[in-house]
Amino acid sequence: MDVLPYQSEKVITRSKQDQEALAQLENYTVKVEINRVGRYATPLIHNLKISKPQAPKESVLPALRRMERKLMKNPELAVIYNKEINKLLEAGYVKKLSPQEVVQNSESSWYIPHHLVEHNGKQRLVFNCSFQYQGQCLNDCLLPGPVLGPSLMGVLLRFRQHSVAISGDIKAMFHQVRLLAEDRPLLRFIWRHMQREEPAKVYEWQVLPFGTTCSPCCATYALQRHVKDGGEEDIETSVLQSFYVDNCLQSFPTEGQAKSFLDRLRARLATGGFEIRQWISNLPSVVQHLPKEARSESTEMWLIQDHTDPWEGALGLIWYCSSDTLGYKHKPVSYHPLTLRNVYRILAMQYDPLGFIIPFTTRAKVLLQKLWSKERDWDDPCLPDAFVKAWKLWEEELPQLSRIRLPRCYGLTEDQDLSMTRELHVFCDASEAAYGSVAYLRTVDSNQQVQVSFVMARSRVAPRRQLTIPRLELCAALTGAQLARMLKAELTLPLHRLVMWTDSTTVLTWLQSESCQYKIFVAHRITEILEHTAASDWRYTDSASNPADDITRGKTLKELAAPHRWNQGPPFLYLPPYQWPLNPSSPSTEATTELRKSVFCGTAHVLPPSVPPNLLQFQCWEDLVVRTSQHIFPSLDADPQAPDRPYVETLLLQHAQQESFPEEYALLQANKPISKQSPLNNLAPEFDHTTNLIRVGGRLRKSEDLDYSNMQPVVLDPKNYITQLLIKDHDKRLKHPGPERVFASLRRNYWILRGRQAIRKHQHSCIDCRKRKARPLIPRMADLPPSRLRLFKPPFWSTGMDCFGPFLIKVGRRREKRWGILFKCLTTRCIHIDLLSGLDTDSFLMSFRRFVARRGTPFEVHSDHGTNFVGGERELQRAFDQLTRPPGSISQIQSSLPEKSTKRSSLRRNLGKGGESN
Repeated sequence: MDVLPYQSEKVITRSKQDQEALAQLENYTVKVEINRVGRYATPLIHNLKISKPQAPKESVLPALRRMERKLMKNPELAVIYNKEINKLLEAGYVKKLSPQEVVQNSESSWYIPHHLVEHNGKQRLVFNCSFQYQGQCLNDCLLPGPVLGPSLMGVLLRFRQHSVAISGDIKAMFHQVRLLAEDRPLLRFIWRHMQREEPAKVYEWQVLPFGTTCSPCCATYALQRHVKDGGEEDIETSVLQSFYVDNCLQSFPTEGQAKSFLDRLRARLATGGFEIRQWISNLPSVVQHLPKEARSESTEMWLIQDHTDPWEGALGLIWYCSSDTLGYKHKPVSYHPLTLRNVYRILAMQYDPLGFIIPFTTRAKVLLQKLWSKERDWDDPCLPDAFVKAWKLWEEELPQLSRIRLPRCYGLTEDQDLSMTRELHVFCDASEAAYGSVAYLRTVDSNQQVQVSFVMARSRVAPRRQLTIPRLELCAALTGAQLARMLKAELTLPLHRLVMWTDSTTVLTWLQSESCQYKIFVAHRITEILEHTAASDWRYTDSASNPADDITRGKTLKELAAPHRWNQGPPFLYLPPYQWPLNPSSPSTEATTELRKSVFCGTAHVLPPSVPPNLLQFQCWEDLVVRTSQHIFPSLDADPQAPDRPYVETLLLQHAQQESFPEEYALLQANKPISKQSPLNNLAPEFDHTTNLIRVGGRLRKSEDLDYSNMQPVVLDPKNYITQLLIKDHDKRLKHPGPERVFASLRRNYWILRGRQAIRKHQHSCIDCRKRKARPLIPRMADLPPSRLRLFKPPFWSTGMDCFGPFLIKVGRRREKRWGILFKCLTTRCIHIDLLSGLDTDSFLMSFRRFVARRGTPFEVHSDHGTNFVGGERELQRAFDQLTRPPGSISQIQSSLPEKSTKRSSLRRNLGKGGESN
């Protein structure tokens, strides 16, 4: 309840889901007549993006059996259970279906389980619409709808406005709204009245049940629709402003007005099936004429015993009717051991919508904040002794809550006194521990009698990140401004004046100044404060007279129960305004600590820069840029990487476009269309007012991966000398590649008309490009060797050979290496392949013999310098050398080659390129 319901949103809009929910309610809500009473039937608000759920009767049978076993152990609960089901049947809220009706809509049906829950000593039958079956849930398929009624705080604030108050609530409000026929199969349940041997009977809801997520919205819409159709404006306003769901809390200036309105309201709502009962008032005569069943039990006791002070619940508070005061509920509770979870549980039970006991609860919140200085588990019982002691002292005061009384009515009774004035006074204060604000209503009648009443208070614990006291005071002022805005929006009483009070002169100085001169933290809060209030509304009061000081210092419940400035307002509010505290005459010196650093901002008239008069004297782009930079900025160094280089390049491009496209440049600069005969027309040109350049248009503006210059390059004329220097510069930097490479580099930033043609023209005249493009002179190849030209010789007459491998083969259990040898006919390109067991000479000679035996003796053999080939040649040479030695040697060699057609085998190594075996 510490967060104000009104934040700084400019416009509150409904979400798309809320708009869809309202559309369904407006389009499908109908009025039906039930027992001669016109009731409203609303649809269940379906989420159209999710298909309707479907579940068979068997899906809830396990839950039914569990509940029956539980009830068998407790017959009293079983009787209550049956009685609750019978009540629903007798009232017509549910209907028992026949077997034919069950089967009729079984494809679109959903079954919900049910159980008993004890609440405030009573057993209530609860239907679990959040039950899940096969990943589906009824509530997940429904939309909650928007909040159509007023806020709880607004109802309470308006309930305290006038002297005569009434309170009542609608009997079973949800059950007074009927369901459409097509939605009823989604709300079925089963029951068999504890007859476990019989099959379960199927029941179907005919009205809105408790438990569906859209029931509150549908019921509120039906109620508001009914009073709107009735045409009685005051009753419609009452429902829109004084009904919180089914509770009605309203106040009136006089007894007659209250009595008359109560009768008309009951009659009007009864025509729609909404019966208001439990009526009670601070004046018994207002409700005395009502039937007994329409009055509350407290009213009956009051009428019988005048000395009693009956009470009735009022949106979480207690309304003591005889004394016309509001009190607090206190339920004795103690949790052991004392853990962080239990501490928060106790603090959360102190329900305080109006903030009257904030000085008491803020003490506990400050204590809790200190616990977070160290990381703790929620169920850790080892809390610091100092905290436990302070918490016990705070907890011992809780029984004093029953003594706290707050007057319900704000001030003096009206009695048709039109001269009565009302002023809203909001006090703000802060400390290192907390900050907050409290509002009072000051009422002055025609006799100058003053009444000051407590309205509302709000507080916040100071953040753990340490802030200065002036900043905390500013946060308190913001809280007060938000509180004032909310009260002005919710209260219907005419407020003649708003006065904001603070005891910080620094905050007053800030509010009287322009927010833009302060740092962001201060500036943003000043802006929001001045959105809700005016600077003239703020005044100064000292801490001794500031009731908001009680928020930061804390109070006991005993002190809050006694007459004090907290519940009665500061004493000076009872005095005439001229006796109120005055604002300080001099501003606070601390306000200057939040000033931003001042920055001088001036304007100067600069003559438009110009390029050098003779551009033809420059032979490269770099020289042109440097000399132009010196011409424009003579005091700067001629550094090619200077920060002003982009500016100089842009200036040169502007000059080139103005020379080449003078007419188009002037028209586009004036945002006018160019001629259709213009060479730029097909490019959809656009004028870039940031750089004053003509750029290519297009459809790439939303690209996130391209630079602006890539999406919309600068348009250039190929005949312009600046364009030619750009082409020359890119060609040189890229080391004189082909025209496409230079064109691609230029196209990243420039769109040169007929760009490829211009680049080819430049490269044709560029000496370096011609050198790089020159082709080398290829020498003529020599004549083929004779071995390639043995046209009329048999295959393998001239043979080339070479080895390849090795390859691993498996011999027994071991692996050995083998090589291959290739013999190739150099004339016919025939190939002979054989196996080598090794690269030694013997293996080669054996393979060579096999080759000769198969293909014939070659005339010549060519090979590389393989060791086996060299060794083989050596062996053959040695054999031939032996021919000249002993005579028997010749016959031995001759006999070894009896079948050969030649008497000599020549092995020659080709010293050409890689042998002839390829």
